[in-house]
Amino acid sequence: MSEIGHIVCPHCLAQNRVPTARLGDGPNCGKCHQPLFQGKPVELRAAAFEKHLQSSDLPLLVDFWAAWCGPCKMMAPQFERAATLLEPNVRLAKVDTEAEQSMAARYGIRSIPTLKLFRGGREVASQAGAMDANAIVQWAKNHLR
Repeated sequence: MSEIGHIVCPHCLAQNRVPTARLGDGPNCGKCHQPLFQGKPVELRAAAFEKHLQSSDLPLLVDFWAAWCGPCKMMAPQFERAATLLEPNVRLAKVDTEAEQSMAARYGIRSIPTLKLFRGGREVASQAGAMDANAIVQWAKNHLR
């Protein structure tokens, strides 16, 4: 019998039950019928971030960034590429620290870009500074072992 995981839809935020063995089969949301994974990071505001953090069984890798940040702009395509390599085992998300200043303060973001990795609703790792896609993937995998 396959283990069942809870996956939050990036479109409508509905919680979906998906057999772990079927994550790679391109599952769709039971409510809005959109794909649960699109091979790219999900832009999250505070409420959606909390839903993904608390209601999903997937680890959540978050890029805290800002539009004015040069290194953030340089890392954005690398983070997007990392999403194609880590999904469906990790949900990648982006949080704009200018739009979500309270979240940046809550998670102690002092420089950007900063990656934070969450598992089971708790932060398990943090890394400031731009990285390429391979470094992002390796860093995440090392902290999820």
